[in-house]
This record gives sequence, C-alpha cells and structure tokens, in this order.
Amino acid sequence: MTFKNFKLLCLFSFFFSSCLAFGQIPNNLTQEDKIYGLSKFWQEVNYNSVYLYKVDQLKWDELFKELTSKVQETSNDFEYYRLLQKFCATLKDGHTNVYFPKYIQEKVLNNNYGKYRFIINNIGGKAIITHINESKKEEIPIGSEIIEVNGIPTRDYLNENVLPYISASTSYTLEDWGIKKLLEGYLGTTYDLKLLQPNGDEKTLNITIAKSEDREMFPVIEKKELFEFKWYPNNTAYISLNSFSDWEIAEMFRKKNKELQQAESLILDLRNNGGGNTIIGKVILHYLTEDTVFFGSKSQTRQHVATFKARGNDTYFYDLPYSPDTLGPGDKRLLKNKRIIVPTAILIGHGTASAAEDFLIYADKQKHMTKIGEPSYGSTGKPLSFNLPQGGLARVCTKKDTYPDGREFVGVGIQPDIFVQKTLNDYLEDRDPVLEKALDFLISQEKH
Repeated sequence: MTFKNFKLLCLFSFFFSSCLAFGQIPNNLTQEDKIYGLSKFWQEVNYNSVYLYKVDQLKWDELFKELTSKVQETSNDFEYYRLLQKFCATLKDGHTNVYFPKYIQEKVLNNNYGKYRFIINNIGGKAIITHINESKKEEIPIGSEIIEVNGIPTRDYLNENVLPYISASTSYTLEDWGIKKLLEGYLGTTYDLKLLQPNGDEKTLNITIAKSEDREMFPVIEKKELFEFKWYPNNTAYISLNSFSDWEIAEMFRKKNKELQQAESLILDLRNNGGGNTIIGKVILHYLTEDTVFFGSKSQTRQHVATFKARGNDTYFYDLPYSPDTLGPGDKRLLKNKRIIVPTAILIGHGTASAAEDFLIYADKQKHMTKIGEPSYGSTGKPLSFNLPQGGLARVCTKKDTYPDGREFVGVGIQPDIFVQKTLNDYLEDRDPVLEKALDFLISQEKH
C-alpha cells in the first residue's frame, strides 16, 4: 500500500467513525433499491441526455458495470448516493445532477462547525476563508488559506475527495464549487486543518461538522434583495437584478422607469442572478433597446429513430422550432417614451446562470451594452427530473442551447468584453473591482 493510499484509508476510517459519534448514518436502501437507482439513472441518461455525445460511451457503460457491484457494497445510504453523484459528475454537465433524499440532505452541512462558522471561496485557485463568525475573527483572520486537510495538501484533497463528486459544465465552476464544498460533509465529520494566515504564520485547527448557533458573520453578509437600485455620480443608475424567478422583478423595474429616464449611463448587475424564467429577463430588456426583434438561443434535443440506430448511428438531433421574438403593436405602444438607451455596463460572473445567460444572448448585439467581469456559469437547458429510491431525486439535461448563429456557450460560458477578477486584496479591503471598472468605463464613454 502506498503512503498516499494509506492516508486515504485513514481518512475514510476517521470519517465514518466520527459520523457514528453523532448517530448511525441511515441504511434504509435494499440491494434491489441500489441496483434500481443506479440503473434508472443510467437508463435516463442514455435515452435523454442531450450531451451524451460528448461522453466516451464505452467507458460510460464500463463504469456502469463496475458500479453494479460497488453500489451493493455501500454501507449506508449516504455512501450510496455519493457514489451516484460521482457517476453523474463524469458527464460534466451542470444541469444533470443527483440529489440526496431529504433525510440525508438535512444532515449534510457546509460552513457549520459548532463554535466555528466560516465560508470558503476560490481566490486565485486557493481555498480562502472570506467570512468567519464574529466571535472568531481574531483567532482566524479573513484571508487565511486552507493549505492542508487531514494531512493532505488541499489541492490533492480536492482532486481526490471533492471535485469528482461535483457536476459542472465548466472547469472554473467546478473549481468554485469544489472549494466552496471543501469541508462539506455529514454531521460529525471531523477535519484537521492547516491554515496559512495573511501574516505568514501557520495555524492548525480541528473542526467537527455540527450546527453552528453563531449567526453574526464578519464581514457582514448582506442579504441580496430581488431588485436593488441606487445612483452613482455622473447620473449613473445601478440596478441589480438578482433573479428572474419572480415576475415581481419586472414590475419593480417598471416602477423605476420614470426615474431611470434621468440616467446618462446604466449598470445592470447580473452577477448573483442564477436564472429563473427567460421571459422575465426578455421583458426587462425590451426597455433597454430600440429593437423590436429579439434573437434568443437556438435549441436542439435528442431524436430517437430505431432504424437509424440499427444502421449504426444513434446520434441525431431535432432542431426545436425557432423564430425571433417580435414586438407587437400593443407592446410598442406600451414602451413608447419609456425606453432607456444609454451606455450600459452589464456585470457578469460565474454566478450568472441559466435564464440570466439567456438574457445575455438576447442582448448580444446591443452596441451600447458592454459585459464586464468574469465568464458566466456556462450551463443551461431543460432538465428532465425523476425520482430515485427512498426520496432521492435526479435530473438529466434534455435541451442544448446555443447562440442564434450556432456559437456554444454551454461548457465555456458567455465571455465578458472586459475581464475583471476579484483578488484576495479586494476581499481584505472589501472592494468591488468589477463595479469600479464599470464606473470608470462609463465615464470614459462620456468623453467620446
């Protein structure tokens, strides 16, 4: 046994013994349940996954065969569902996932370690503590880097124990989520950490996953409202659209229309918009352009023709009906004298996802709009959801979306026109370099 394998064996033994200290992990699944759940997921992916063509299907089937034995050897329901999540993650699609049953999920925690509560973020590929409970801010200063987990360098630990279980379409969202979930686990899981503090000192810390009662965080985590509006100098209006899941945001935008007529430039912040209803975003966009025709994403889905498969090719796609959206006479009257056509900076990032990405595609050809920040999430589609044993859930992406001209954004993200990334110093100084760049950019536009 290699030293690396020995360390991993110790890690897993330690993990399960520590979990038992907080109570037995449920073991409700029968052997039949385990085989059925694995087979059900494999079947739905084979028949419905629109991105199956990107996968080596021989390896996919071999992995399925291998797992038919491994799932039966799992010692509890948590371990079983983790194995399904690992299987799912090999598809590398952010809209294809396996979810724990509720009785497991409610005991899987992140950021909660009893008397410690902290949030980890990916900054330059490092696991940096960016928020800590108020009572521990002197003991663990923000900006501290986690450099070892259970005696294993953080990068190695991520590659072995975290990243293989996360479904993501892009490498950077995989990295973000991996670092955020670095210390996520079942109640009672214990970690021995080594930290590198901002002053260069190293510190060891032992933590156990347990519900934290300390809610006060440093720095304070401000709650994101659905719609946020403020003014900056030079008559620059700032609007944060934090979701397209509720029609209320369109109404809130309309109510600000009269005030927005005073704007000489505009900032639209979509960095925290994880999506929702594409139509909501499109309705808001109507007010921000003179266009009457809007070109959204084109879509495809799998087409199943048994005879084609018999001939040796089963990779066929159906182009879903496509036509641009055109404003009717009623819409034009409604928008008359209400449109705001000014230099506009759209702030985007890895959290800009799904319907928010659809918004960006509709806005793609707007010459007065400039995207600033980081690439978007890079995943959208129409997932098919289905149940798994004992209350588990899975979904498989059935729809492929592209730009109208065929350019792909799923798997690569929608790229900013001006790239800006937050650094560790920005976190420590509580600065927003993306917003600052947008303000500077809009000032420069006024001079032209």
